Parts: sequence; structure tokens; C-alpha cells
Amino acid sequence: MAYPVASGLTTHSGIYTPEVWSGKVLVKFYLSTVFGAICNTEYEGDITKMGDTVHISTVPDMVIKDYTIGQKLVRDKPVPGKVDLYIDKGKYYSFTVNRVEEKQSAIKYVDKWTDDAGMQMKIAIDAAILAAVYADANAYNKGNSAGKVSGSLAFGASGAFVTVDKTNILDYIVDMGTALDEQNVPETQRWLVLPAIFCGMIKKSDLKDASLSGDGTSIMRNGRLGIVDRFTIYSSNQVAKTTDGTTTVHNCIFGHPSAITFASQLTETRVIPNPDDFGDIMEGLQVYGYETIKPEALGHFYAAKG
Repeated sequence: MAYPVASGLTTHSGIYTPEVWSGKVLVKFYLSTVFGAICNTEYEGDITKMGDTVHISTVPDMVIKDYTIGQKLVRDKPVPGKVDLYIDKGKYYSFTVNRVEEKQSAIKYVDKWTDDAGMQMKIAIDAAILAAVYADANAYNKGNSAGKVSGSLAFGASGAFVTVDKTNILDYIVDMGTALDEQNVPETQRWLVLPAIFCGMIKKSDLKDASLSGDGTSIMRNGRLGIVDRFTIYSSNQVAKTTDGTTTVHNCIFGHPSAITFASQLTETRVIPNPDDFGDIMEGLQVYGYETIKPEALGHFYAAKG
């Protein structure tokens, strides 16, 4: 914007007084991603060289029977199952760079654009995972009759979502831990993904028991959002949302890394001459797949802000 002048005078802005563009680029903020922390990559090595499917064998449950001396033994023949991990998804970017514009530019924008494209690809994959996997949660880890043993845990359902505020969010987190306990899920490495508004409620809650946060002081005192009842809390603005009636409801997920597996088969970037202009085409591709392989280690918390 030109410097203001009195009425009736003509400004020199854009004529004698040039407009100058800064050689620096405004810092860009990115959505945080969580899939790298909540998924496992145990089977990625089996798919990197060739193939589009990994067959993952599962261990059958052994049948235990009572025994008395002299009885005829009944022998079982265990049948293992399998889960398939498909490499059937891909994301890419492609943009052109004009040689004249690149030469005359005051900033090295090509590297910055390429870095941004890589980050946007990571965000897009994260959003795709969070929007899909919550539907794979085991029946005992979702709904309003959750709990494999108790059947008395309420995590919300379509038309009957739960409402969360700072007075009850800790109770719900403890219930999520109970649901995983009843599924015999390991206590270590448990995670919980919540929208920022729910994480704020945790910080505001009257969390007086410092041991629940795995810290020497309570969350109320130090403002740190850490481990709550064995869950590492991750804040994400990409938690999938559903409009239930007129209410926005969040499809939060909780679980253990054994629940979801992720594999990236191909990550490639290239620079090719633009056949239609002077300059280059910058392109990047990532081919990947993900699958819920242990749904009993995955839960769905369907909640709205109270």
C-alpha cells in the first residue's frame, strides 16, 4: 500500500517509488501428523522390493480343556488365519517451474515449494488414515455397551454420542484404558488421538493425582499434556468429524501400535524438462498402504464438545 498523500495529489508509488518484494518467505504453519507414532511398520520390509500384497498370518486361539486320569484326549487342529495388507494407495504432486521466473526471482522458491509439497503429502496421508481406521475398531471397544468383560462402558454411537467437558474427560480416558485392559492389550505404548479442543479440556481438568500423568506434578500445575492413565495423548486437527443431527461429533481413536500397520513401498521425486515451456516439472509420488490387523487393540471414541 502506498504512503498516503493529501487529496488532489498524485502519488509516485509504482512510478518513481518502486514496490519491493521481501527476499524472505512468510513462515507457514502445518497441521501436526500422528500416523507415524500410532502405526507400526513391521511388515514394510516385506513389500518394498516387489508385490502389492503382504499376507500376515495370525495365531489361532488354543482350546484348553479339563483333564482326568485315563480319559481319552480330544485333539484339536488349529487353523491359523490371515490379514492382507494391500499397497493400493498413492499420493503425488506435480508443478511447473518457468526458467525465466526462476532466474529473476529474489528467493529460491523451488526448494521451498518442494518442501511444502512433501509436507502436504504427509498431511494428506495422515488425514486419510484418521478418516478411515476408526470404523475398524473392535465391537467391544466402541459404542455405548463397550467392554469385553463389563459391557458397561459408553464411548458414543450414531445418534447417541457422548458429550465431553473438563469435568468428565478424565473419566472417559480411564474407561478407554479399561476397555483395552479387558482385551488384554499391553499397557505400554498405548496412544490416544484427540482434537485440540479435547486436549484443552484435559489441561483445564482438576487432575490432582499427578501419578496419572506420569509426572511428579499434576497437569494443573505444570500445564504439560503427557501420559494420562498409560495413554500418550496426541493432539490432531485432522480427527475425522461427523455431523450427527446438528452437532459436530469427533471420531477419536485410541489403541496400541499393534493395531494398525503402515507400509510405504515407493517414495520418488523427479525433475523433468517441461515439453511445453522453458523450465522444469517437479513431481513427487508416494505409494503406500495401511490396514487394521488387530482390531481388538483399536478403539473408537465418538464424542462432541459439551
